Amino acid sequence: MTLVSQRARDIKPFLVMEVLEAAQCLERNGVDVVHMEVGEPGFETPPPVREAATRAMQAGQTHYTHSLGLYPLRRAIAGWHKRHYATEIDPDCVVVTSGTSPAMLLVFMAICEPGDEVILADPAYACYPQLICFSGGTPVMVRTGPETGFHLNARSVAGAITPRTRGILINSPSNPCGTLIDSQELERLAELGVFAVSDEIYHGLTYGSQARSIREFTEYCAVVNGFSKLYAMTGWRLGYVIAPPDIVRAVQKMQQNFFISACHFAQTAAVTALSEECDRYVETMVQEYRRRRDLVVEGLSRAGIRVAAEPTGAFYVFADVRDYCRRKGLCSYELAFDILNRAHVAVTPGSDFGPGGEGYLRLSYAADYDRLEEGLERLARYFG
Repeated sequence: MTLVSQRARDIKPFLVMEVLEAAQCLERNGVDVVHMEVGEPGFETPPPVREAATRAMQAGQTHYTHSLGLYPLRRAIAGWHKRHYATEIDPDCVVVTSGTSPAMLLVFMAICEPGDEVILADPAYACYPQLICFSGGTPVMVRTGPETGFHLNARSVAGAITPRTRGILINSPSNPCGTLIDSQELERLAELGVFAVSDEIYHGLTYGSQARSIREFTEYCAVVNGFSKLYAMTGWRLGYVIAPPDIVRAVQKMQQNFFISACHFAQTAAVTALSEECDRYVETMVQEYRRRRDLVVEGLSRAGIRVAAEPTGAFYVFADVRDYCRRKGLCSYELAFDILNRAHVAVTPGSDFGPGGEGYLRLSYAADYDRLEEGLERLARYFG
């Protein structure tokens, strides 16, 4: 008899991590692997942020903070949103968390009774269904395609709403596709009157049109964001939630019990990240990501691989390899590991993102430019 709970047994493995770990095993045996699987920014945290963290540690800021987070940081988050979206946010409606995944878990735990439904796109970020299920909810995946940039639209969502619907999950720019949802569609989704949970972790990483926040269209929402992607702070584990007061209070109580507070000195440093002092570092990263995106899109095209929807944000390309999979009799999982073992390029199988991702591969262009060039050459030979 196992001591492992049914809920824990039901959690599916995160395939991108399975690929990464297999790649690391090859590297330990002396194999050179090009990493295009993980969404790990290919930059260091901006110097002013690191310097602020050092000063904070030296000043003894290594203790618990208020469970909502440091007030100066919550005020800075509200100010950042006003600067970028012209939205008014009360700092007391912000909860600082140890990353965006804990933030999202707490939000779903706050809104979901057992069996309540949350509508999300198929394909979507692989961890979303797991977070919903672990919170007691039921993910309702609505199939999307290239014609909408793999985003939900109000018409398809309206058809999926039931009396048990508790929320809609939105992600723009999206993972795995790097596409932005149309602002008019975002407004129509808000008008459905269903509580919206908007993962805005890739906001700021856009090439052309700017991403719109759901908070511009409705206050009946929870905005989830953080510092990992835009400020290259993945290892700092710092995120936040902006939500109505009743949701904030529920999230706060769970934070007190489960996590207490986010890291003290990291919160202090994050105030600097949100300041205009760091804008130039962000702009440099965005311009370089744009250059890497163009390289990967063009390189895949030369290799005869079609990009399902051109990415205009984040740092991902969703590559359509359905014809190749059919010819070779492979699923995307088998194809990804075959590419890893034969071409020594790590990519993520589309099936990680839901049934609608089968036949696709997600490639991250967060790695250094020269490594991406090498990876594309290897992929060209593999598919050639």
